Amino acid sequence: MASRRTSAVLLRCAARPSTFLRYSRPAAHRLCHNRFQQPVLRQITSLRSFHTSPCRPNMAPLQGERESNDVDVVIVGGGPSGLSAAIRLKQMANEAGNEDFRVVLLEKAGDMGAHIVSGAVINPSALNELIPDWNSSENPSRFEGVTAVTSDRMRFLTKKSAFAIPGPPQMKNHGNYIISLNEMVKWLAERAEELGVEIYPGFAASEILYEPGIEAVKGVATNDFGIGRDGKPKPSFERGMEFRARVTLFAEGCHGSLTKQLIKKFDLRQNSQPQTYGLGLKEVWEIKPENFVKGQVSHALGWPLPVDTYGGSWMYHFGENKVSLGLVVGLDYPNPYLSPYSEFQRMKHHPFFAKVLEGGKCFSYGARALSEGGFQSIPKVAFPGGALIGDTAGFLNVPKIKGVHSSMKSGILAAESTFKALSAKDRGTVMLYNYEESLKKSSIWKELKEVRNMRPSFHSPLKLFGGIMYSGLEAYILKGRVPWTLKHPQTDHEATKTVDEVKKIEYPKPDGVLSFDILTNVSRTGTNHEEDQPVHLRVPDWDKHTEKEWPRFKGLENRFCPAGVYEYVEDATKPLGVRFQINAQNCIHCKTCDIKAPSQDINWTTPQGGEGPKYFMT
Repeated sequence: MASRRTSAVLLRCAARPSTFLRYSRPAAHRLCHNRFQQPVLRQITSLRSFHTSPCRPNMAPLQGERESNDVDVVIVGGGPSGLSAAIRLKQMANEAGNEDFRVVLLEKAGDMGAHIVSGAVINPSALNELIPDWNSSENPSRFEGVTAVTSDRMRFLTKKSAFAIPGPPQMKNHGNYIISLNEMVKWLAERAEELGVEIYPGFAASEILYEPGIEAVKGVATNDFGIGRDGKPKPSFERGMEFRARVTLFAEGCHGSLTKQLIKKFDLRQNSQPQTYGLGLKEVWEIKPENFVKGQVSHALGWPLPVDTYGGSWMYHFGENKVSLGLVVGLDYPNPYLSPYSEFQRMKHHPFFAKVLEGGKCFSYGARALSEGGFQSIPKVAFPGGALIGDTAGFLNVPKIKGVHSSMKSGILAAESTFKALSAKDRGTVMLYNYEESLKKSSIWKELKEVRNMRPSFHSPLKLFGGIMYSGLEAYILKGRVPWTLKHPQTDHEATKTVDEVKKIEYPKPDGVLSFDILTNVSRTGTNHEEDQPVHLRVPDWDKHTEKEWPRFKGLENRFCPAGVYEYVEDATKPLGVRFQINAQNCIHCKTCDIKAPSQDINWTTPQGGEGPKYFMT
């Protein structure tokens, strides 16, 4: 892939004018992304320490004018929803004979799909609508990385046993496919480029642009490149670029950094409940042929999680002798000693998993937060000049354990509303009311409303067992046809108890065969960040953070992070004998810290474009 500097030159030198926007600045040639190859494992032997940076000095290079590029639509994020929106927009434009209609998609990962991680069993409904021949044998460009689901299993786990239980109708997977979403996103990006979408991987949108004098989004700017850890520009310094458009679609995925700003600025949650989240941890293994059952889908509840913690596990047999397995832990768990990563590692020693993995080899790892709030946590999705699409708005169907189809469908709906709005004669600020209306009439709304009470039912006094019983009642009898909507009792960070209220959890040491230490798995992500740059995990005052959090939680940050980013290091010079440390080099962009930190003083921001994990087959 061309470097960011080369990309910038292409953007400045370009090509064709915008159809609906009559600006004098040049447009851009498309920049094709690279096919992503499996990363070489980076052996991590120690955590790298980063220190706080001083405020950026008011120097001329940092305040210099940015290059700008004017287009019809900007899409922030190259996941399923963003690519679906881009593809649908160009389909409509090309069908209308308007091939100069410019759609630019910005992706912070260095390669398309490199930051994508999911289970994943996909409901193909939205994909069938978007690209009807996506899996046709007559299509030479079909997506080949699919495995049809052949069987479903649901189990309740105790420490040593697995009991078969009936799976709810929402979890039946007949007609669905097991995929690597990471691979599918690469394929979707290729289809988008064929239609004329301009895709720019390695461009991290870090700032929202607003029309002067009015509260309307007019695009985004990418972050500056080449700033040292001391906040000063290096010889490689390059000012960020502005991408201006009448419509900007935000498809950042769960808990997007710009989405947070939009929700606050436009008060998009005024009529919805707070979002609640889960952390999904995943490994991909190659197993012995005699242990492989192609197309088999298994889900489990119970062990290793305590009864006051929502979550569950999965194991999918796909491809040739490959298994995707993982654990989702609700981030409203109360015990600060709980470690989602350690729970996942000890889970694999259960006979249900161990007998499948025996003799196999783990070759990939990833982790990502996901939105679990459901129907009652959907914010207002449209605002002046743009909209939220996909998991950044929170369309995951938790009981169904599926969100790709709804993310893609939301992208399609937003694209259709956008093209209609931009085709109108009115040249004023665009407000995508039609997107909100079509969303409420869509399958997304119907699906999420039907299951809206299942996730919050696990907060009953009966905890896990109460949730299972109520969810069974909803799944088989009530089906959402009740006059009440249960509430999420509190935000995830508020759910955390202090150490004096809970029992400490001791975890077994990884054996290096079925279970692995955290640095070994981080090496499998291929993650990398240049060391000489400001820390992208912003904590205003590390010492004050220590003074407030260490006595109450004794290192919660180290335990909730699935990548070894945070730790407390013994330091006799500090009042509490420990020093808070951020190893930003190891960050895999899961966003858990921004969600779970009790004082909400960790702000996840985008590092330099192109950095972070390089996931493979996730």
